[in-house]
Amino acid sequence: MILETALANALQKTLSDLYNITIDADTTLVQPTRKEFEGDLTIVVFPYVKLARKAPDMVAKEIGEALCASVDLLSGYNVVKGYLNLSIGDAFWKEYLRDHYQDAQYGQNGRQQEPPILIEYSSPNTNKPLHLGHIRNNLLGHSVSQILMACGHPVVQVNLVNDRGIHICKSMVAWLRYGNGETPESSGMKGDHLVGKYYVVFDQHYKEEQKELIEKGLSEDEAAQQAPIMLEAREMLRKWEAGDETVRSLWATMNQWVYAGFDATYDRLGIHFDKTYYESNTYLLGKSLVQEGLDKGVFYRHEDGSVRVNLTDEGLDEKVLLRKDGTSVYMTQDLGTAQLRYEEFKPQKMIYVVGNEQNYHFDVLKLVLGKKLEKEFGNSIYHLSYGMVELPSGKMKSREGTVVDADDLMDDMFQEAKSGTEALGKFDFPADEANALYEMIGLGALKYFILKVDPTKNILFNPAESIDFNGNTAPFIQYTHARIQSLLRKATEQGIQITDTLPTDTVMESEEKQIIKVLYKYPQVVLSAGDNYSPALIANYIYDLAKQFNHFYQETPIFKEADTGKRLFRLQISKWVATTIRNGMKLLGIDVPDKM
Repeated sequence: MILETALANALQKTLSDLYNITIDADTTLVQPTRKEFEGDLTIVVFPYVKLARKAPDMVAKEIGEALCASVDLLSGYNVVKGYLNLSIGDAFWKEYLRDHYQDAQYGQNGRQQEPPILIEYSSPNTNKPLHLGHIRNNLLGHSVSQILMACGHPVVQVNLVNDRGIHICKSMVAWLRYGNGETPESSGMKGDHLVGKYYVVFDQHYKEEQKELIEKGLSEDEAAQQAPIMLEAREMLRKWEAGDETVRSLWATMNQWVYAGFDATYDRLGIHFDKTYYESNTYLLGKSLVQEGLDKGVFYRHEDGSVRVNLTDEGLDEKVLLRKDGTSVYMTQDLGTAQLRYEEFKPQKMIYVVGNEQNYHFDVLKLVLGKKLEKEFGNSIYHLSYGMVELPSGKMKSREGTVVDADDLMDDMFQEAKSGTEALGKFDFPADEANALYEMIGLGALKYFILKVDPTKNILFNPAESIDFNGNTAPFIQYTHARIQSLLRKATEQGIQITDTLPTDTVMESEEKQIIKVLYKYPQVVLSAGDNYSPALIANYIYDLAKQFNHFYQETPIFKEADTGKRLFRLQISKWVATTIRNGMKLLGIDVPDKM
């Protein structure tokens, strides 16, 4: 950042001149001054005390005097023990405002010429619609993608659809048994909801058949294995893997129903992918890598015929890479898919957005590829692990039909936004504009509530709390943006040109300086969010900015101000705040309204 870099370079020269101390400017500790002390930036002088052979206070005082004499942007300093607090002059903040308040792309870096970062997220199964847990995955993957692009990195967003296996066969069997030819068109249901319905139907009948078998004297394990409906599903999977045309045809039809449903949900969430992979096309990948590992002697064939890798030296255990019958496991597929993506995109990093229940899986994947097989791209794998999302009622289970479908949740959020907005009063929009606003507020509330939390933490999602127009919520931020747009429209109506040059004698108030200081931090917040893959840093910054603006607006009225220079100054700040809110919320996948 401008200030920190300038001070680091000046400190490097000052230490050399005063004490003949040589430092690397990149390692200089320049940090924001704590709120309880006067100043803008603080330099910790303790690392230089021993070499300077003076007390910390004296070293800080001498450095402060030298910096203020040589750096024009400084207006003063104070010393608190070994901490040198520096104050930045008003001229810098005015100049920074002038240079950036009209920048519609404020906080974004130009696209760099470098290999892309590949991000896999969503990865749904085709036996059910997307649910609340998938929403966190999708929102996190999409937002991190947007943040990385804002940092200047090229990004490839990919999806791996789990479209094969026993789970989809369960839905197929139940549909054949009990569906009576029902289709999305005949039922009026989205295709993913229809297929999910039969996944639940399967589980219901499966439990009934197990109960009957147990009553006949079988153990629970025997009943689970011998239930006719489960035997039928396993036989269907065997036929699918053998290429049975009838089974494959039904599988393709039902999957197309699901894909159409997924697409509608993705569109509503604002999600898109550059490429979608399907497990039915990738599940056989990786076998050549397993053979390569056998040839190198880093894998071994177990006495039962399976192929395994021993990771006990790395603190893990033995991992099966091929079953004894030669069929693949998920790890086999992920090895091959990683190789395929590397060959396709040559990415500098491959990020997998997957829940924390898969931490072990990705530890193994990185070790097998990077250390055992010595594939350089294996070392570029990063597991963006995130916590669970729960409702006040507890955990969700797909097979029991207790999940909260993403579509139903978005509908509920629309209704929450409608009732919450209308309760505020003074609401007079045509029906189509009103519905668009409810959708914007409802989806914004959902996205923000989830993304404002550090990805590693669990979330207890409360729809009513997320829609609150006060507090750390999207509606509060959206309302702040709409308020600013109203101010800007009023200025236009009064003939005020916000792009006019600010008079040089305009005096800066403390509230004005404070909000410019907050705005100054935004580009660094974006970079930090990219480094940490954390949309929460963006979300909470934007909330703090909105709070700061509302305080600024209360303390420094705009249109009641008689001084035309001060009025223009405050409008320029307001315009810049609105741009920053809009840009920051866009990185979270959230739109902001101009009227509310």
